Formats: sequence, C-alpha cells, structure tokens
Amino acid sequence: MTELRKFIEEYLDFYSETQGLLPEVLENYRAKFSKQGFLERQDLYDLAYESSTRSAHHVNRNSKELCREVTLNLYNIEGDFSQIAILTALKGFKAPTASVILAVKNPERHAVVDTRVWASLERLNYLNGRRETFGPRHYVKMIEPIREISKKTGYTTEEVGYALFAYDVDKRKGTLH
Repeated sequence: MTELRKFIEEYLDFYSETQGLLPEVLENYRAKFSKQGFLERQDLYDLAYESSTRSAHHVNRNSKELCREVTLNLYNIEGDFSQIAILTALKGFKAPTASVILAVKNPERHAVVDTRVWASLERLNYLNGRRETFGPRHYVKMIEPIREISKKTGYTTEEVGYALFAYDVDKRKGTLH
C-alpha cells in the first residue's frame, strides 16, 4: 500500500471524529437525484443546511422551478467550471455549498470542498497560498489535485475530499479563520 493510500485511509477513519458533513447524508440524496434527474428546493435547503447552516436560509429565496431547472441542467452541462458556476447562481450557494450538490451527483468526479480542504492541499504542496473564501475557479483548481490523489489511491474523489478535510482538522493550529 502506498504512503498516499495509507494517508487517505487514516484520515477517512479520522473523519468520523470531525464535525464534517456525514457521507450518509449525501447518499440519501444521491439515489433521488439519479432517479428523478433533479433535486427539489427542500432537498437543496437540507443539503445546504448540513453544509453551511449560516447560508441555508437563503436557499428558500429561490423558486421551486429554478431549483429544479438548475439541478436538472447539471446533467446537460459538461465542465467543472460550468457546473459549479450554475449552482452558485442560486441564492445560498457559494462554491463550497455547491460542491455538496456536485458530490451528490457524482462522487467519482466531485468532492465536498471548503477552506479546510484547500488548506490541506496547500499543506501537501498541491496548491499555493491560503484562502478563506473561493469561487468556481478555485473549485476547479482544487478538484484537479483531488482527482489526481483519487487516481493514485483508488479512493473516490469524494472520499479524498473527506480525508483532506479530516487532515486539516487534525493538523490545524488555532482557529479556522
């Protein structure tokens, strides 16, 4: 087993000790999204609440029709930037919260990301510079090394994201921001 694979395995185990989004939550929505091809506004609210309680209330300012349209269109749009950008057009969805929806849609290609994941990638020399916020371009920049690690280790992109989150929880000194 490679060192990188051991690293991901160790921090996937540690993830359950963090306050990160539970993978089971995403799994509950994955089948629904796949079956009907879209998510309802309530689904988006619930997922946003799990990810970022502060911004979740904004989700209900989107019409039900718009929520369906945007999530339905994810199946017709190729390209990471375009997919994350269309989600961030919804109220209550900045790139980290939008990444939750992409991970629900396709855990093999996407991961739940936030500033902790960015910090871990920086700590592991995949990215340069700290970030407290980020948008669609930053998501694209982050997802590339996450996929690279996924390919090297055999873990899904989603699992690598969870491990990177846990790594930051374990190693960070001081406050998050």
